[in-house]
Amino acid sequence: MQLANYLFFTTQCEAALNFYTACGLGRVTALMRHGDHGVPLASEGMRGKVMHARFEGPGLLFFASDSHDAEPMRGSAHMLIMDDRASTDRLFAALADGGKITTRLAVQPWGSYYGKLTDRFGVQWMLDCPL
Repeated sequence: MQLANYLFFTTQCEAALNFYTACGLGRVTALMRHGDHGVPLASEGMRGKVMHARFEGPGLLFFASDSHDAEPMRGSAHMLIMDDRASTDRLFAALADGGKITTRLAVQPWGSYYGKLTDRFGVQWMLDCPL
């Protein structure tokens, strides 16, 4: 068994996936679009939007799509366990670009170098680097 998150966007899935690729998290390994392969459209406005995508990187797997009835992101976060402070700093800064930092990176009472943010697409990220 493996747990993999599924992110639902309304129309910005492809932009989010491109952003995560630019941040160095990994890459899209599979992508289907609404309206391709004879799949019925929920609405004409969804044509060409991402129906299903698989995103993979070292130690990372999640899925994503655009959905006409997607609810705003809430109640869940991607938690990345990092290997070193330099890569934690770099990735945190990249993900925070255009987003909102909710907990600045710092050594926390439990002993980890940790920070939390919500990216420009409304996805929450927690980066934890054990010392």
